[in-house]
Formats: sequence, structure tokens, C-alpha cells
Amino acid sequence: MSERSTTLAQWQLRPATAEEEEPLGRAVLAHLAAQLGSAERMLAIVLDQGAAIRRRDVHAVVHCAGLLQGELVRRSELEERRGELLERAGAALGIAPEQITVGAISTLMGEQEAAQAAARSSQLRGILEQLQREHLINRALMRIELAFLDHLLGSLEPDCAPAYDRRGSAPAQQSARRSDLHVLDLEA
Repeated sequence: MSERSTTLAQWQLRPATAEEEEPLGRAVLAHLAAQLGSAERMLAIVLDQGAAIRRRDVHAVVHCAGLLQGELVRRSELEERRGELLERAGAALGIAPEQITVGAISTLMGEQEAAQAAARSSQLRGILEQLQREHLINRALMRIELAFLDHLLGSLEPDCAPAYDRRGSAPAQQSARRSDLHVLDLEA
């Protein structure tokens, strides 16, 4: 092995130094862009899932749940990268990584990068708040649908009270027989 190839092999095996790493500002902006992309994908999935719930499209609801799970796996990778960036910034600022804020990390960036980081962070917070609201709405819709199905299935059992007549109201007598129950009135 020549001296040049030995030096090259040693260089490839040693860890990068701080000077060789991507500049912190650029790394933070790239990370925030990746976080935004992920949050936007999750929001689109949750909105699609809400529409599927309203249509009572079970297959689409399940499909969206799978897509959401896949995005959550990708987000775990983003969280690992976030932890690395916080450690790097914490080391540079001499504070614990959990105390790092966008404002604190901005002091390590140029003016333009700091402004972009603040804007992306604000946009990310907005998307995450909307995502949380929509997810809670979807959960509520699912509970309503499940409660309705539970009620519907319960009304089909002859021993279950109260049973409902054709008009959808409970009869005065609770002596409902299976033949008296009309779940769907198919008369035209």
C-alpha cells in the first residue's frame, strides 16, 4: 500500500471534526425543512383520513393509518437528527441540549440564517398545531362512528333494550321482536 493510499484510508476511518461537519446554521435549516416536509405530509394524511371517516370508507381510513405509521417511523429518524443538532449547539453554547431553543441556536448563525430558522420554526409550530387539532377531530369522529355501530348492533339483538321502530323512536313497550326491527327501510 502506498503512503498516499494509507493516508487516504486513515482519513476515511477517522470521525469528522467540527470544522469538517456541515455548518450548524445550514444543518439546522436543512433539518427544519425536513421537519416541515414531514409535518405537511402528516397533515395531508390526517386530512385525507378525516374525509375517509366522514365517507365511512373503511379501506381508506385503514390505508391512511398505514401511511401515518410510515411517516411516524421517518419522524423518529428526524428526532434523532434533532438530538444531534441540539447536542452540537449545546456544546457550542455551553448549555445542556434540552435548554436549547431556536433563539439560542440563532446566536450561532448568521442574521439571514437566524431569520430563516425562526420563520421555519414558526411555520412548523403552526402545522403541528393544525395537525393536532385535525387528529383530535378524527378521533372524535371515530368514537362517534363506533358508538353508533355499537348502538346499531345492540338494537339488532332481541334481548337488548331499547329497540327502535321504523321512525327511529323507541316504542312505548320494550317487547321488541327481531321481526319488528327495521334497520334499513328499502321501500321506494
